[in-house]
Amino acid sequence: MTEITAAALIVNAKSRKGRKLFRRACRRLRDLPFKVDAYAVKNPEHLDRTVRKALEKKPQLVILGGGDGTISGLVDLLVGHDVILGVLPLGTANSFARTLGLPLDVDGAIDVFASGVPKRIDLGMIDEDYFANCAAMGLSPQIAETVPHGLKKVLGRVGYLGWAGYQLGRFKPFTLFVDDGSGEKRLRVVEVRISNGPYHGGTWLVDDASVTSGRIVVQAVRGHYKRRLVKNWFFNFLGRKERHHDTVSFSGTSIKVRTDPPLPISIDGEVLAHTPVTAHVAAGVIEVMVPAGR
Repeated sequence: MTEITAAALIVNAKSRKGRKLFRRACRRLRDLPFKVDAYAVKNPEHLDRTVRKALEKKPQLVILGGGDGTISGLVDLLVGHDVILGVLPLGTANSFARTLGLPLDVDGAIDVFASGVPKRIDLGMIDEDYFANCAAMGLSPQIAETVPHGLKKVLGRVGYLGWAGYQLGRFKPFTLFVDDGSGEKRLRVVEVRISNGPYHGGTWLVDDASVTSGRIVVQAVRGHYKRRLVKNWFFNFLGRKERHHDTVSFSGTSIKVRTDPPLPISIDGEVLAHTPVTAHVAAGVIEVMVPAGR
């Protein structure tokens, strides 16, 4: 294991908990057995350049603080560098942190930086863009594109779910075309998940997905009516076996995806692409700090 003598913390202070918890995190970081340069970034447009600035100092550990969108948006900058990724979960769903088995509180997450171990994991890719956890087509990007500014920050998960209910009334099923190398399949669907990890929206949804499998998973929720989506999410939330009744999964190292009509794709909560796309896995492309024994 690489000895850590220097680290950098970059926090998205626009994330729901970022600004509030940055100072607390800095106090706790003083207890670590190595130096940590800390940056609070209030303007998300400056996150990229802040990470690049931090990398110039050659830290062994780069800690990204924020939600899933922050992690996915910045992880591209770490690929190819000899650094370990640390995750400080400060978002609403924290799906990537859940996938890694990380504590979701600041103190617990920071303890992992001292007592944890580096683990090599996969990242997903939408065309040439890396992502950490899950991309989606259907209701999720419709919510992400329309959610009022500040709603998640003020009301958190409850507010987000309320807005999701409102957008569900305006949502329409669509047609998916997917090719995992065995020929193109056509399905009528209400949601599609492109998954590197099993969590989406803070809920375990995709059993076949793993950050160490070397494969990307496309899971489709089949149906001609949006009530199928409500039923699927309900059974997923309860962990019931019925959640598999309306889903079909495709797995591979590269999968072509298109839809009719063409649709936006939310990548860990941020709308960053549109169909058609090719989903890939970047196997073992990065190391991340996880609790010992994971």
